Amino acid sequence: MYWYLPLAWTLSFWDGLLGPSGYVAVPLGLDDLDEAAEIHSEAFTQAWSGDEFASLLGQGGTFGFIVRAESGHKAVGVVLARLTVDEAEILTIAVDKSVRGKGIGRLLMDNVLQYLHAERAASLFLEVEETNAPALALYRKLRFEEVGRRPAYYAGADGTRKSALILKRNLRD
Repeated sequence: MYWYLPLAWTLSFWDGLLGPSGYVAVPLGLDDLDEAAEIHSEAFTQAWSGDEFASLLGQGGTFGFIVRAESGHKAVGVVLARLTVDEAEILTIAVDKSVRGKGIGRLLMDNVLQYLHAERAASLFLEVEETNAPALALYRKLRFEEVGRRPAYYAGADGTRKSALILKRNLRD
């Protein structure tokens, strides 16, 4: 009997191994919250403060990671997630504009997925703006599937509203 992984899984695996060199993801700590808030403010019109990150991180089951450049230790990405029983959700993920497209988002998601695997989580949910093509491409590579939609969920700086797609990945497949 031969055993194999579907091509999409193997490609996703190799992409993860060939991630961004020169960057490292570490658990999000209390000393990182102001930098996390700064990255978040560049990515979202309704940004979270360091105090809001602290409040969320202090809640049971909440965890996060921050990505730093190995040289200079500048923070360039952050993710915050919550695990309740065996179901998890991404609360927020943001990458500094200067390094978008370089695998930082993938590095953050890989760390979340590894953490959830160790915790034996069954599923992971997230919301993403329907027009965020780079994020959608990443999530599709990571085997997320659309399970819902929230019309006019995100407010743009110009007052326009965009829908959020609700995505889910089964972690026990």
